[in-house]
Amino acid sequence: AYRPLHVVCTMASCTNVCVIGAGHVGAPHAIVMASKCPKVKFTVVDDDARTIAAWNSGLLPFFEPGMQELLDDVRSAGNLSFTSDFDSAVRTAEVILVSVSTPLKKSGVGAGYAPNLEHWESVARRIAKVAGGPKIIVERSTVPVTTAASMTRVFKSVCSHEVVMLSNPEFAREGSAITDQLSPDRVMIGGPESVEGEASVAVLKALYSSWVPTGRIITSNLWSAEISKLTADAFLAQRISSINAISALCEKTGADVDEVSYAIGVDSRIGRKCLTASLGFGGVCYETHLRNLVYLARMYRMPVVATYWDSVIKMNDYQKRRFANLVVREMFNTVGGKKLAVLGFAYKKNTSDCRFSAALDVCKVLENEQALLVVHDPRVSAEAVGVAFTRDDGSASLVSCEADPYVAMEGAHAVLVLTEWEEFTRLDFKRVYASMQKPAFVFDGRNLLDHKALREIGFKVYGIGKPQPPAETETESAEAAAESAAESQKRAGRILAGAAPKENAAALRAAAERALAQTPASEQPAGGGLERAATFGGMA
Repeated sequence: AYRPLHVVCTMASCTNVCVIGAGHVGAPHAIVMASKCPKVKFTVVDDDARTIAAWNSGLLPFFEPGMQELLDDVRSAGNLSFTSDFDSAVRTAEVILVSVSTPLKKSGVGAGYAPNLEHWESVARRIAKVAGGPKIIVERSTVPVTTAASMTRVFKSVCSHEVVMLSNPEFAREGSAITDQLSPDRVMIGGPESVEGEASVAVLKALYSSWVPTGRIITSNLWSAEISKLTADAFLAQRISSINAISALCEKTGADVDEVSYAIGVDSRIGRKCLTASLGFGGVCYETHLRNLVYLARMYRMPVVATYWDSVIKMNDYQKRRFANLVVREMFNTVGGKKLAVLGFAYKKNTSDCRFSAALDVCKVLENEQALLVVHDPRVSAEAVGVAFTRDDGSASLVSCEADPYVAMEGAHAVLVLTEWEEFTRLDFKRVYASMQKPAFVFDGRNLLDHKALREIGFKVYGIGKPQPPAETETESAEAAAESAAESQKRAGRILAGAAPKENAAALRAAAERALAQTPASEQPAGGGLERAATFGGMA
């Protein structure tokens, strides 16, 4: 007999949950929930048989600190399973958490900014087809505002059973997902403002209440929950781009960005988090969600809002490009044929994820300059690096991987620190220096290493937003002065060859004489004099 969903919800607590998607969002969340709700059965389903096989083995598909240990504990309890049997998992579940990917569209309207909801709609139709009874469907993937309303229309047109859509955005961070799930800052649940909606929110809230304090569980309407995730990521990315913009100024003025960051971070209105200057932000969330926000603003015809958030992306791109250009410029304006050791390829420490990695963007610029890149990352596989550098034309890449960091740096002209793995700070850099080409460069894109100690060893060191020591600055100033004098010398030659108006000849000749007088004797043309300078100017 038909029973309304709110009646089903109040008659019994949830005993069976299906999680669709065994990736970075779905799997860690399911593992934590299973560990905290031992009386509830959790089934993680994914169409990728290889991924499911990996979850059912001892070699997990990706790395998260603490995940392997917690998964082993949950397996012994027996309330978590991984399967490819979509229909069975959906049919027996009362609550379905959908954690499928929503990448950016590659073509069509909104390409590069709008989310591609193809996977989401496909999953919704598959759920509706095999539901077999009332369901609570929960958005865990980051989706644009009103997605719940669109999916509800799909369910109503295909499914004969009652379905309520909730939004439960994922706020956990890759690299600390297990810790964040075990002790979240907040859990947000958005639902429709109806009897069925309130009852469904109560069911999901009861699951979280098994370990999350009630005061940290926020309930809202659907639209607030959907936009909160985009807003949170946008604000965090904005802070990173803001301090990176200041880092560029610090390098020009001699200020230290770490000192500036500390000074503003102790202000309680600003706070310390996300104020570390670096290559820029990476990973799927920040850039994808910023672009989604830009698309949303454009769709609602708010160009000023769209431009504002788009500028955060542009600043991030500028920072990565600026770092890559620094490497080329300081290595005598050429890296072609030079071995560059790349320490770190994941978009941040404690994860094996290299999607949207800042390291990838920097490496592609240097690869285009014909540098020979050797990548070492303690968690990113050689296969993943190879896929990242796959060329459309099938030609060979100039990038290789090395499991031993010392081998990666042996014979290198420069070391690039692109991910902030703590183990890089424990490397023996005296040994590294002895094995490298000279001069040996270190470009620290994470300000991770002890720059003073490296300089004492003999390295030429460059960081983000860091002043160069006086000796190096003076050398650069002398080089700049010599270049200026040489340019003045050439200009003098052009003047004397008749390139200037005759009425200014006397004044310009005097200026040329002063320029030549400032040029060291060893750098003046053989024979000296203004007439010889004219010949060197190419005009004689």
